[in-house]
Amino acid sequence: MRMKAEKLAKTVDEYISRFPPDVQKALQRLRKTIRGAAPKADERMGYRMPGYKYHGWLVFFAGFKSHCSLFVASLAAMRTLKKDLEPYKPSGATIHFTPDHPLPASLVRKIVKTRIAENELRAKRKRAP
Repeated sequence: MRMKAEKLAKTVDEYISRFPPDVQKALQRLRKTIRGAAPKADERMGYRMPGYKYHGWLVFFAGFKSHCSLFVASLAAMRTLKKDLEPYKPSGATIHFTPDHPLPASLVRKIVKTRIAENELRAKRKRAP
């Protein structure tokens, strides 16, 4: 179960607080890494989970009963990073991990930086005449 059914989390802190300590620690670490890689991104709840927006959605993360997930808001980014992601057996635009085997911060930074570049390019193309 991702979160208590009676009430949706309104903030990222509230969302994370609903999990056992080991999951909270993994999600907080992931959050810190994402925020460090994308300091200009807005952190907000979207699709019932924490997400980061900069010229569009970058990534989301979520906790579940038996694992955590990082959702990359781009299949193109997943294809670009295919070799880096092979050990994690991604499914579509989702990468699963467990609190005792978190994603390396270097990989998370690479994913976020790839998404920032994609979103900036898309925004630039929209502005072009």
